[in-house]
This record gives sequence, C-alpha cells and structure tokens, in this order.
Amino acid sequence: MNRQLNRLAVAAIVLLAALIVATTYWQTWAAAGLQDRQDNAIQRVVQFTIARGLIQGGKTTFATNTKVKRGGQTLYFRRYPEKGLAAQTVGYSTESRSQAGLERSLNDYLTGANTNLSNAFRHILDRLGSATVHGNNLHLTIRPRAQRLAQQLLGDRCGAVVAMNSHTGAVYVMASSPTYDPNLIDKPGGYAKVLRIRGACGEGSALLNRATNGLFVPGSTFKMITAAAALDTGTYKPDSTFYDPGYCTVYGKPVSNAGNPDQGGREVFGHLNFVTAFQHSVNSVFCNIGLKLGAGPILSYAKKFGFYKTPPLETPADERAPSGLYNGTKLYFPKDPNKVDAGRLAFGQERMLVTPLQMAMIAATIGNGGVVPKPYVVQKITASDGSTIRTTRPGNLGRAIKPQTAQVLTQMMVAVVQGGTGTAAAIPGIQVAGKTGTAETAVSNVYTAWFVAFAPADHPQVAIAVVLEKQLNGFGGVVSAPIAKQVLEALLSR
Repeated sequence: MNRQLNRLAVAAIVLLAALIVATTYWQTWAAAGLQDRQDNAIQRVVQFTIARGLIQGGKTTFATNTKVKRGGQTLYFRRYPEKGLAAQTVGYSTESRSQAGLERSLNDYLTGANTNLSNAFRHILDRLGSATVHGNNLHLTIRPRAQRLAQQLLGDRCGAVVAMNSHTGAVYVMASSPTYDPNLIDKPGGYAKVLRIRGACGEGSALLNRATNGLFVPGSTFKMITAAAALDTGTYKPDSTFYDPGYCTVYGKPVSNAGNPDQGGREVFGHLNFVTAFQHSVNSVFCNIGLKLGAGPILSYAKKFGFYKTPPLETPADERAPSGLYNGTKLYFPKDPNKVDAGRLAFGQERMLVTPLQMAMIAATIGNGGVVPKPYVVQKITASDGSTIRTTRPGNLGRAIKPQTAQVLTQMMVAVVQGGTGTAAAIPGIQVAGKTGTAETAVSNVYTAWFVAFAPADHPQVAIAVVLEKQLNGFGGVVSAPIAKQVLEALLSR
C-alpha cells in the first residue's frame, strides 16, 4: 500500500513539475511568440485577465487599468489619464492587441511575463490559484511638469523637445508635436481620428515620435560636430583667423551666409576668429573649414557622437532612427568621402538628417567633458508588491572628444547665448551654452528651426534640443531658443 502511495506521490510530483515547466515556458519565454499569433483567441482573452503594470513619472500616472466584468471574468483594459502627455513615448496597448511605445517594448515586464525566475513562479502560482496576475510597474525619468510645459510651448506646431541629464543620460522631457490621446485608439472611429491629426505643418503623423524617429536637417547645429573635429584634431584653434566675404565657393558656386532676421541681405563679417565665427554662425567660415578637413574626418567625429547607430533607449527599435547622411530613405556612409560636399556638410546641409534625441546627446556630450552619456527613460521597474525588479544604472557610449576640446566648445557655445545668435535663451544668473540652427527647406523663407544647449555651463545638469518644422521666417534663435529657455528654467528650478 505504501509503495502504491509512493508511486502515486512521485507521479503527482512529476506531473506538477511538468506543469510548472510547461507553464513557465508558455507564460515567459514563449510569450513573445504567442503574442505574434494574431489568431490565438485564447491568448487574447488571457492577456486581459492580467492587470498590466502602471507607467508612472514621479507622482503622475501615464498608464493604468480599467476593470471590466465580462462573462463571469474580470478583465483589465488600458486607460491613459494624462491623455496626450508623452503619448508617443508611453505608447498604447489596445483591446485589439495593437501596441506602441513602452507598452510594446516592455510588454513582458508590464504583464509580469519577464524572465525573472521568482516572478515567473509567482505568476504560475497566481494562475493555478485563479488569482489576478499583476504586472510590473515602470517608473520613468520623465518630469511631468517640464514635459507638460514643453508640449504647451510647442502648441500645434510640428516639432519636438528632448531634455536629458548631461551626465547620467536620464531623459527628463521627450515631447513630440502634434500629439494624440491614446484613449481614442480603442474607440469606434478613434484610430482614424488620430490618423487625421496633422498639426500646423500639415503633414506627418501624430503617432510619429518626432523626438526619436523624426529626421530633420540640422542646419548650423551641426557646426558643433564640425568645430569638435576642427579643434580635436588640432587643425584649428579658438584664435585661428578667417576672412569672411559673405560667402564661400564650392564646386565653382558661391555658398552664402544666412540672412540676418534683424536686417536685410546676407551677413558679412570680414576678419574674424574661430570663436566669433561660431558665435555668429558664419556659414562661409565653416564651409571653408569643411573643405580643409574633408568629409571623412567630419563624419568620423559624427560617429563618435553616436551618428550611424540607432540610439539606445527602452522604446521599440523601429521607433528610433539613426542620424547621418541619407540617400533617399536609406542611411548612407560614403565609401569615397570625396563624393560628399564637405563645404555644405560642415554647416549641416548636404544630405545630413538627425533626430532631436541625437542633438540633445551632442550637447550632453560636450557638457559631460566629451563622454557620450547613454540615454534612458525608465528609472526602475518594480513588482506589484513594491519590490524592485530592475534599476537602470547610468552608462556611457565612449569618449567622443578630448576634455580640453569640450571645454573650448563650451566657451564657444556660451558666447552664442551671451552675444551671438542665441541670446533669446539667456537665463538670468545661469550661464547657458547653446547653438542655433536654421535649415533651409524646399520652400523659400520656410525653415527648420533648431536650438541645442546645456546649462549651467560651468556645472552642466541638463542638455536640451528643440526643433520646429516649417517655420515661416523662423530662425532657430528666434522661435526655438525661447522654448529651450523656459524648459531649462523649469528643470533647473527643482
């Protein structure tokens, strides 16, 4: 009798072990495969019995759940209390199982199906006991007050604001405009309504995260890269002198300086040094610097700052774009640098396209003494009981330039704000280091307007990039610098 009981007990243990192994596999490691099967009706029902983890930034909740009773089951559906605030970053998770943003890339954590072993076993035991499975909570680095301000300042204009910690890489602001209300996605006709949102630029999509996936001509903000290459290689020094006749000649054609919004015609500076050329964003000087350096070294330095790679972040990889030269829609690194117009490349034209995130990273790198901080938007992940599952440790992506070069660039950027093209970003009592950019478009007098900066210059804490699309007579120093100023003030006043 005892022998039979022993055999029965062993069999029961084996079956339980098999159940645990099988359930662990299907609920954790095979979860992604199940999610990809759109015809799996059981999985569709099961996922809504899970109370997805919250997505929070400070005391603000970006994503939570609504509890619904259906057919004797308790189901949980997503709700977004802050509506359009950081919508492209947070993303959405709908009843039809479409997902975007962090809701998609960190779905395994939000559903509790991550490969943390203790969490997996708790998940299994909850299921066996018919208890509600609670996902893990995401705690973002986003600072809601500054995020809300950035989106208000963008208004209905198409553009983006990215602000990050200059040293750690923690992203404080990631605003993209136009934005949308994720709560609409699941409502009848709601998705179509979201698709019709265009903003003042009249094109693009509110679903596009312009902060990480929008590609824009950088204009004169790219002069930070050109200046870094010129100084770091020793080809030029801050007191190197130039003569500016108002243009430079490339392939037999004159390339003029930008027009001054305060006066008619193109600017002419005559004799000036490197600092003054940077301060007043003199195209002809940078054009000649580009011709002297060549496209190869400039692009090599761009790579050191993170160009030609998809910037690391917790959002989905296909919602982040690499910066660099583009041939049509494809990223292009020339085998023969002589086929690139080095003169125009040097002041951010040619075929150069960048994301606001990448430009914020450039400012952060200069403020960080030449080391590229690794950006992140998730500070930590906690279980429903409050225990910590994962905490993000700040990292870096390597050194781009020498500390001495970063120091010189900082002073050049300070000069831009103190008495150059970026005076609208000046903050009383705080030194701001910045660079304006005004990129030409296919339409006369319509520009892509930029301002990139970090502050305080003597003890950098925050780096920022602001871009506005299709600005009629909109120079970066006039329309984008004031936005950067107000967001910096909000972040530095904490």
